[in-house]
Amino acid sequence: MRVLVADDHAFARRGLRQFVSQTPGVSFVGEAATGMEVQERLRRDGPWNVLVLDIDMPDRSGLDILRHVRSSSPDTRVLVLSGYPEEPYALQVLRAGAHGYVRKDRSTEEIREALETVIAGRRHISPELAERLVEELQSPREAAPPHESFSEREFQVFCKVAMGREIAHIARELCMSSKSVSSYRSRILRKLALDTPADLMRYATRHGLVQ
Repeated sequence: MRVLVADDHAFARRGLRQFVSQTPGVSFVGEAATGMEVQERLRRDGPWNVLVLDIDMPDRSGLDILRHVRSSSPDTRVLVLSGYPEEPYALQVLRAGAHGYVRKDRSTEEIREALETVIAGRRHISPELAERLVEELQSPREAAPPHESFSEREFQVFCKVAMGREIAHIARELCMSSKSVSSYRSRILRKLALDTPADLMRYATRHGLVQ
């Protein structure tokens, strides 16, 4: 199995590469520091069996990278490794085509289990998220918070604004124009019935969407 590790922090990436290389069945581990490097390595050095992807890359969002992987390398399985809360991030990346989601603060054993599950061709979600999904199926559904109805792009912009990123910075990260980002931000504020980006940041904090 050939595994590509993508994380923009060199220290974390090297540690993750060493960790992955010790996983049974893994014969080669490569590295990528940016979204563009992920795309280049997929094109130049493939095929890759598994991509271990940090969702917060400096030049492309994890969701954008996922879309690219699904179209250009559909046989590559993707395990998202993230510092963000599982809800709603895990559901977003699973809908976008990821095969698993695990938080960086999980134990070594849990991360290894997630990696081995994805390598084996199965999907991984945490026991807590699985329990939450079962509870939702078995009980009357309460009204979902407005952010759960966002499109993939709206959710990307929402997260960046909630983290206090400037319009120009978001535009560069998501490969959009500043005008488009401003339009998305205005639409998001309307959907949430909020007035200012500061209100949006407080909403995200209240719902546990930012740390």
